[in-house]
Amino acid sequence: MTTRRERMREATVREIQEAARRHLRAHGPSGISVRAIARDMGMTAPALYRYYASLDDLIAAMIEGYKGEIRETVEAARDTVPAEDLIGRLAEASRAFRRWALDHRPEFTMIFGAPPPGYAPPAKDAGPSPIGFGAVFFTMMADLWERERFPVPADEDIPPALRDQLLHFAKSCGLDRAGVPLGLIRLYAGAWVRLYGLVAMEAFGHVKFMLDDGAPLFEAELADMFTSLGLESPAPAGHRPSASAAQNADS
Repeated sequence: MTTRRERMREATVREIQEAARRHLRAHGPSGISVRAIARDMGMTAPALYRYYASLDDLIAAMIEGYKGEIRETVEAARDTVPAEDLIGRLAEASRAFRRWALDHRPEFTMIFGAPPPGYAPPAKDAGPSPIGFGAVFFTMMADLWERERFPVPADEDIPPALRDQLLHFAKSCGLDRAGVPLGLIRLYAGAWVRLYGLVAMEAFGHVKFMLDDGAPLFEAELADMFTSLGLESPAPAGHRPSASAAQNADS
């Protein structure tokens, strides 16, 4: 059970985060400052440093918080689809990632684009660590491979320089689980770059020169990613076949 002092501290930390987010949304990453946030809260800057040792620590906490929001959003979308529909779950999670990015462009920029000038991420402890929401996508892809056994590149067909980097990536992020071939890590890396690239270009406004609405291209590319693995294309966004339709398809 938390003490009253701990609850007050947690409430203040949340208030600091909310104030920082307002400044991020109003002014972009470069508009975040300890002095401005403290002024909004009726605090002095030295008082705020009792909660965050530096501006870099505050920004790091913001980034981790936003990554956590993405993971929660992706997992919630995945779980709207029945557990047996692995393709539908992966597709809906991908759509949720895009929606979050478009609805939270300043936060997306903070994570993947341009943090404040001079920001230096605090040093992390050495050793393997999970990759947050990326691990959710990998788990779904691994589950899909274990059921469908779609073809993956053989180890010897992966260029040695790439193979070494993928092995390091898998080990450092805890993706080197038993029974998962390196070729699946290779396909995951390619699929993630493709998914992230689509979302980032739209979130940063880089497809406006050819598209007013990026959703149709996103859906087309999503379908291509599945068919390139020899899998069925996912159902269109928002489509849920009825139980009777599913039974008819099976008969």
